[in-house]
Amino acid sequence: MASHIVGYPRMGPKRELKFALESFWDKKSSAEDLQKVAADLRSSIWKQMSDAGIKYIPSNTFSYYDQVLDATSMLGAVPPRYGWNGGEIGFDTYFSMARGNASVPAMEMTKWFDTNYHFIVPELGPDVNFSYASHKAVDEYKEAKALGVNTVPVLIGPVSYLLLSKPAKGVEKTFSLLSLLPKILPIYKEVISELKAAGASWIQFDEPTLVLDLDSHKLQAFTAAYDDLESTLSGLNVLIETYFADLTAEAYKTLIGLKGVTAYGLDLVRGAQTLDLVKSNFPKGKYLFAGVVDGRNIWANDLAASFSTLKELEAVVGKENLVVSTSCSLLHTAVDLVNETKLDDEIKSWLAFAAQKVVEVNALAKALAGQKDEAFFSANAAAQASRKSSPRVTNEAVQKAAAALKGSDHRRATNVSARLDAQQKKLNLPILPTTTIGSFPQTLELRRVRREFKANKISEDDYIKAIKEEIKKVVDLQEELDIDVLVHGEPERNDMVEYFGEQLSGFAFTVNGWVQSYGSRCVKPPIIYGDVSRPKPMTVFWSSTAQSMTARPMKGMLTGPVTILNWSFVRNDQPRFETCYQIALAIKDEVEDLEKAGINVIQIDEAALREGLPLRKSEHAFYLKWAVHSFRITNCGVQDTTQIHTHMCYSNFNDIIHSIIDMDADVITIENSRSDEKLLSVFREGVKYGAGIGPGVYDIHSPRIPSTEEIADRINKMLAVLETNILWVNPDCGLKTRKYAEVKPALNNMVAAAKLLRTQLASAK
Repeated sequence: MASHIVGYPRMGPKRELKFALESFWDKKSSAEDLQKVAADLRSSIWKQMSDAGIKYIPSNTFSYYDQVLDATSMLGAVPPRYGWNGGEIGFDTYFSMARGNASVPAMEMTKWFDTNYHFIVPELGPDVNFSYASHKAVDEYKEAKALGVNTVPVLIGPVSYLLLSKPAKGVEKTFSLLSLLPKILPIYKEVISELKAAGASWIQFDEPTLVLDLDSHKLQAFTAAYDDLESTLSGLNVLIETYFADLTAEAYKTLIGLKGVTAYGLDLVRGAQTLDLVKSNFPKGKYLFAGVVDGRNIWANDLAASFSTLKELEAVVGKENLVVSTSCSLLHTAVDLVNETKLDDEIKSWLAFAAQKVVEVNALAKALAGQKDEAFFSANAAAQASRKSSPRVTNEAVQKAAAALKGSDHRRATNVSARLDAQQKKLNLPILPTTTIGSFPQTLELRRVRREFKANKISEDDYIKAIKEEIKKVVDLQEELDIDVLVHGEPERNDMVEYFGEQLSGFAFTVNGWVQSYGSRCVKPPIIYGDVSRPKPMTVFWSSTAQSMTARPMKGMLTGPVTILNWSFVRNDQPRFETCYQIALAIKDEVEDLEKAGINVIQIDEAALREGLPLRKSEHAFYLKWAVHSFRITNCGVQDTTQIHTHMCYSNFNDIIHSIIDMDADVITIENSRSDEKLLSVFREGVKYGAGIGPGVYDIHSPRIPSTEEIADRINKMLAVLETNILWVNPDCGLKTRKYAEVKPALNNMVAAAKLLRTQLASAK
């Protein structure tokens, strides 16, 4: 019985790639140094899977930034602004597309389906001259082969690549991206031919867009693409991999009808209903790569349940045609539980990171082949039973409080217009008020202080003194820049979700449970294993300290319940909305304590609200109902004069704008500039927004410093569709990842642009 892994984490167990990338970007190391780190990581990953007994090991799932950008490079689809003149795409062009450079901005970045991973959105149009410009897929296959590992090269499928793209600037929004299929398929044919010549016997095309709600025209594109590729694919075994949701009956019919395809990879964790489609109709002689091991969460697999599912499938597809697989790439999980030295043994026994999931996949494959490891299965069953019965999982008081939420929609008593009037009387802000999103640069010295405090190398008094000094520096800088509503810069926080999770009950934390979010950015998601409550105030001390340093309004900074949920590894033994309501009650306690402490502006970030939107439209309404309700719970008890902000970033918000309005926040700051001001189109189309709104005026994920004129131009575009009295001026997102040398001039230009517009508006009266 065979086993397969869809993909594997790239950063390394100790974030080796992250540090190599940042060293290269800072010009502290060479391209050769970066390539050496990458090659060592790839080698260790392939060896690990080979040693574990995995038969179908992927290659070309490693990336220096993201796999969609790799496909863009392979196809030579470089936007003209990057000045690429053909030939093999090198690091300069590649990273300019991802991060921008001194003269041109980066390409748009957005969420990968409903995960916290991001990808760089291809910009395409009728005039793009596609060419085979990156041989990475073939090079990595050969690299693995030289190490004695015959891999399955993985490519983003041609149809998914186009469906994940957008029309380039200047191209009509109605342009059919699928019309480019005949132009990109010749490049795919070149890559396939080279892989065949190099000795590949299998190839994997990731076509995850098959799980979306696709019309017949889009489904027909899959049929057309693989019809065209059929002769080139002859002699290869072809796997089409889908993940993240169920397939519709129409999509499943399209999938199993594709020509030249040998095998189908299906997510049977998030796509459980797909099982019924397989059982009712599976093509004879084809392989099923059954994704029964969860690639998106860190709970140990219920091996007995998975084994039972696989036995059912074996009866349908045949023993020799069933391959045990992960539900999706393991990119979305932490790397290796072995590196966790501080998790207690009970919780640790409930978990499986990527390395452990590889072992689970192989154990299930061996069990199907009649070589069941009874001791391994027995230990797994004991861990499953321990988790179900552990008293630390359940808190009856929390469950009772969450149950009592039903029956109310938890809206503030006064409408937003009246609240804004009351807040303006108290805050006395100018038109086009300026603010930032929360975090300021995290310097090496600041990270050292936090690290040493956690390691008990400095006292709590010394730690508090150092953090207070950092807050004072950030407050003074904002006053010097003449920003209107200040933040304390979050120097006490390494990560916005981790910080709150550490102070809430029901959470556990890892030492090295890092997961890639984009590029070199890694996050360490908390693990929600039990009922959630807030034992004591979490941010009141720091917010009050910061407010005491200035007469200007100081924002209290909180992470919202939906974002804490979506950016954590969430318990899978109760519905997600129940956990979210518990978190909302904990944040509500914090909001009310901040208000009592004299904080008049409180930001409750919901950066990940859109990210959690189910992939199928039929499930949108239910999710949005409980997600928006959870946000309203957090602030339903505050006074009219307390201004509630929220923040969202790096997703497509236009299709949920009415739910955003229904959140009933006083002010929303929202990413706008990196996505080519796509957000503004919804207001051009007539959506009325009566609360305060701050569409981002510059992209903080690029080192580029925008000019005053550029920012003023952006604000003018906003004023064309939004009322002057509701518009705020702010960056796209927090400033944590930037350097002060970039932040100071960028914010200076932002404030100057706001003042310039105020003067122009005043003189126009």
